[in-house]
Amino acid sequence: MVAISAHSSSYCAVASHNKPYFFHKLRNSISISSSPFSLTRKISCRASPSLAAESPLTAKVGNGLKDFIHIDDFDKDTILKILDRAIEVKTLLKSGDRSFRPFEGKTMSMIFAKPSMRTRVSFETGFSLLGGHAIYLGPDDIQMGKREETRDVARVLSRYNDIIMARVFSHQDILDLAKYATVPVINGLTDYNHPVQIMADALTMIEHIGRFEGTKVVYVGDGNNIVHSWLLLAAVVPFHFVCACPKGFEPDAKTVEKARKAGISKIEITDDPKEAVRGADVVYSDVWASMGQKEEAAYRRQVFKGFQVDQNLMDAAGSKAFFMHCLPAERGVEVTDEVVEAPYSIVFPQAENRMHAQNAIMLHVLGK
Repeated sequence: MVAISAHSSSYCAVASHNKPYFFHKLRNSISISSSPFSLTRKISCRASPSLAAESPLTAKVGNGLKDFIHIDDFDKDTILKILDRAIEVKTLLKSGDRSFRPFEGKTMSMIFAKPSMRTRVSFETGFSLLGGHAIYLGPDDIQMGKREETRDVARVLSRYNDIIMARVFSHQDILDLAKYATVPVINGLTDYNHPVQIMADALTMIEHIGRFEGTKVVYVGDGNNIVHSWLLLAAVVPFHFVCACPKGFEPDAKTVEKARKAGISKIEITDDPKEAVRGADVVYSDVWASMGQKEEAAYRRQVFKGFQVDQNLMDAAGSKAFFMHCLPAERGVEVTDEVVEAPYSIVFPQAENRMHAQNAIMLHVLGK
């Protein structure tokens, strides 16, 4: 005979991006007993006197935030600790040592509304190398938000898996996953931001420049989700960030204002790429038409004339400048083949570091 008793309801909250996103009702105490053996397990949640008062930095689970959704959900010390851990675990894996298996017995669902070679292979390989098992769920496997509501997907996968990674179109989808999931959710990309990419970029800069604090990063192209992620990082860690883009293609104004109001980094938005790149430590580019914007590709090629990263622009940047690109690149469009293949190009170490940065992020959210 099994007896289950529960007493006194309360709420747990996990918040992300300036407001609370989910409130999951639990019981203060659950007792399970049977004869001749008994097992008692208690689940406790602190009652919240004011749910509206929760913020991304007050709603914690375990030793840190439950999810990795926006870089500025974390403070500078936490970001730097994650990057230090990435270097540590990368060094271990590069040595051939496979004894570090913190994800042994754990599973991860990887939701892909948007396909990607780098995101899938880096997450799946990294999780496997550290002992875990990753499950790929492509666009037709779930049809999240169409075939099944996002909130239901989140709650079902939480009962199977220890962690969820999602690469989606709408930013609201990742917020809803985090709101309803009871396991950590990692943002593998949304139309608004791409935090794991920027963590890999910061790691790459540390390896090649020796730091990323105090550097000058110049992004040339569309004010897209990559730019938003750089801006959110600039709200936490001090450096000089410049976005050179055509008029009408600037990044989200509220995100720019948020980075400026933080008062930590120098932020510039300009339409003059040649002036912008002077003295840059990094010149950064991305495709002019992202997935979902391909019908605008011909129009954008006309608008973005003068924003191609070529050798002349790299010469204007100066001899210390590295070239970075989150890939895939349309060679001959936003960047020339010559620049991608140049000695100052670090796009492939940058791509490799997706795995190492993500490994450290997963270790952090799982408390390992």
